[in-house]
Amino acid sequence: MTATEEEQTLLKQLETRFKEQMHRHPNVDWGNVERRLQEQPDALAVLKRMEQTGGEPDLVTDPDAPTVLTFIDCAKESPAGRRSCCYDQAAREKRKKNSPATSALELATEMGASLLTEAQYRMLQALEPMDLKTSSWVATPSSIRDQGGALYCDCRYGTVFIYHNGADSYYASRGFRGCLTL
Repeated sequence: MTATEEEQTLLKQLETRFKEQMHRHPNVDWGNVERRLQEQPDALAVLKRMEQTGGEPDLVTDPDAPTVLTFIDCAKESPAGRRSCCYDQAAREKRKKNSPATSALELATEMGASLLTEAQYRMLQALEPMDLKTSSWVATPSSIRDQGGALYCDCRYGTVFIYHNGADSYYASRGFRGCLTL
């Protein structure tokens, strides 16, 4: 499959998801989104990596910034291809035993994506419940990270919870949701 064919296949996947989930981006025209994506081949490469790791990226509009295009992983659970990782490289390297293969920040950077902020995570959860069985690392303020901690979120009992853990912890059910803003 040529790069152009791969791009077209990805664009078709994104268009299908876009049309099936209009509540995530009301009043947005797919033609405008597609044009902006085609103008930014690097963005398509990032979305391809998000898709390949199970993220199911889709456009999610922020009511406070309706012209900003932000693609967020909308898989029902934390993307399967991005679990069992600690928060960042420093935390991974700190582990003396059973160090994971990667970390959330390393993998997000490698993909060209960013971790969701707590506000983005809550906005996504307001659209539909996700992470009912898993949890996702979120961007952590340096004031917390400097003390060895990191933040993660999930949804239980119809409520979004934000927690803290040692940044070097990792679990089979904890991954991260990425985003790409154009």
